[in-house]
Amino acid sequence: MLHLSRSVSMTMIEIKRPQELARLRRLALAAQGLLQAQPYGRGLAGARKAINHIGYVQIDTISVVERAHHHVFYSRVPKFKPAMTNQMLFNGDIFEYWAHAAAFLPISDFRFTLLYKHAIKSGQTHWYRTPDRKLMGALLARIHSDGPIRSRDLDTSTTKRAGWWDWKPAKKALEQLYMEGDLMVSDRKGFQKTYDLTERVLPTHVNSQMPSIEEFAAHIVDQQLRCHGLISLKGLTYQRRNAELRKAVKTLVNERLAQRTLEQVKVSSGEVFIIETGALERPLPRLNGRMLILSPFDNSVIQRKRLKALFQYDYQLECYVPAAKRQYGYFTLPLLYRDELIGRMDCKAHRKISHLEIKSLHLEQHNFDEDLVITAFVDAITQFCHFQNCDSVSLTKAHPIHLTQRLQSALKPLG
Repeated sequence: MLHLSRSVSMTMIEIKRPQELARLRRLALAAQGLLQAQPYGRGLAGARKAINHIGYVQIDTISVVERAHHHVFYSRVPKFKPAMTNQMLFNGDIFEYWAHAAAFLPISDFRFTLLYKHAIKSGQTHWYRTPDRKLMGALLARIHSDGPIRSRDLDTSTTKRAGWWDWKPAKKALEQLYMEGDLMVSDRKGFQKTYDLTERVLPTHVNSQMPSIEEFAAHIVDQQLRCHGLISLKGLTYQRRNAELRKAVKTLVNERLAQRTLEQVKVSSGEVFIIETGALERPLPRLNGRMLILSPFDNSVIQRKRLKALFQYDYQLECYVPAAKRQYGYFTLPLLYRDELIGRMDCKAHRKISHLEIKSLHLEQHNFDEDLVITAFVDAITQFCHFQNCDSVSLTKAHPIHLTQRLQSALKPLG
């Protein structure tokens, strides 16, 4: 039992000891489904439960390894296959829209996208600053009469382009209709999307009533506490620029703090997090000895300031950094061992030869047994290779340098 230092207000807990911070990390990881072996079940049913719990899965185009939206599911759901994402989309279990970035979201959350769609359509905010309404009308009429349209149907390599079929304006018009809510993605083949009228895509049982700003705020607070365990006030509205929504979230949090259904914890960096009252005293899953290879866009690591405060893990995705200035590599994947982020790996799947190349592996200073870490890494890489459809692996270099040869030897059976 932890003896936590509480302030006089009884709503602030001072986190001062390492074991208290470790418990915070465990709370966060358990809420994200990263401690148990199969917290949501397996396969397609497990993937459905996973996204309903974590709230969204970010879509990303980078393909040096399996894409982020598949990787996030893989980290939580045994027997997950990339084709299951499109299957859930086609079945109406999930839908595509904008969260803090392009994302898959649970279909039950559809109504909470309506406020942003309305803001774009009414001009309160912009997707494209000067949308071509005439072109949008023509495109919408075409889809209404002729059925769904694929994004690639707007692409042409010919130099003769005429009317609304000119690919660039048409693609912008299609995206504007999608962002305003007139269209939804009904199917996807890789990054080729099929759009159809929302009324034809949205399952009839789904609530499509516009929420009030207070309902949306309550949804955000409840969802974020559920899937993160603890969250900062700023993190609750991460990348949301709606001032009215931020105000409503802050008001709701203050009300719940006053009611003592929520309390605050303050870590040594000064960062303050909000948790449900009593959350730190609840039983948590035991730690195991496995290692998880996470996506840079994983829900658990995407808020970098939170990541640093909780895990003392300073992480930057360096694919956006000029090559000469990269410290760790183009697309480094965070390595989670037990309840700590202990390293990062830059790798590339060479799909034509079914080979996974680990360009560099960087392990940070930690207090774990070196042999156990290496064993966990090899086990993780073995499974990760299968996920990449690779049947061999190689390691070019590791840090600390003395581990390079040991790791290469341990990986040799996979090579």
